[in-house]
Amino acid sequence: MDFDTGSALPAVALGGVGILAGSFLGLVSLRLPEGEGFVGGRSRCRGCERPLGPWRLIPLLSYAVSRGRCTACGAAIPVRYPAMEAGCAAIGACAALSQPSLAAALLTALLGWQLLLIAVVDGEHFWLPDQLTLPLFGTGLLAAAILDRLSVVDSLAGAAVGFGGLWLVGRAYRHIRGREGLGGGDPFLLAGGGAWTGWIGLPSVLLWAALAGLSVVAARLLTRGRVSGADRLPFGVFLAIGVWLVWLLGPLGFTP
Repeated sequence: MDFDTGSALPAVALGGVGILAGSFLGLVSLRLPEGEGFVGGRSRCRGCERPLGPWRLIPLLSYAVSRGRCTACGAAIPVRYPAMEAGCAAIGACAALSQPSLAAALLTALLGWQLLLIAVVDGEHFWLPDQLTLPLFGTGLLAAAILDRLSVVDSLAGAAVGFGGLWLVGRAYRHIRGREGLGGGDPFLLAGGGAWTGWIGLPSVLLWAALAGLSVVAARLLTRGRVSGADRLPFGVFLAIGVWLVWLLGPLGFTP
């Protein structure tokens, strides 16, 4: 179904869905790294372990009303919850405003929500679990099958080239430097990104990722005055930024 790009109603609707998605993804970003289940079971305060009442599960509003603290024990509620909810709402609205059809908007929002969760987990833990990167490959194939932007063959080629290329770079770095330079999840993330952008979009993904990484290095130089070769950077965060920009703007030098 087509809709008027730039119309406020689809943006508000998909932004509202994004708030709900962000509430769930905030929970996942906390529980997954700790090995806790995140499907089923009642949400609880991490301070007093008391189950949260229905009104405390209302996204954004409950955080504002409770001033960011548990009403039972006064423990601080992680700010990630409203941050993820607001971020997913913005992604949903952006998807609705930038895409020509409902299917494209929904899939674009899904991509953005996946990438946001991946970036948060990798940024905090330097970890790209298969539970997050492999579904990105599946949704990329789904987008190729539903939309006319990319063929399934190009999607598969993008996944293969993305994984193989970055895996070879990691192997070469380890051989030359004698230590790991890339995490084991980075090739899987680029494979998922390649499934969305196709092989032709991968150079642009890497260029955007490099620019994002260099901006972080520059910020550290300005604030700390030095950068060490031993400093770790969450490359998955930068890859996620690159995939998102290429999906929205198209490969550099090509019309999307």
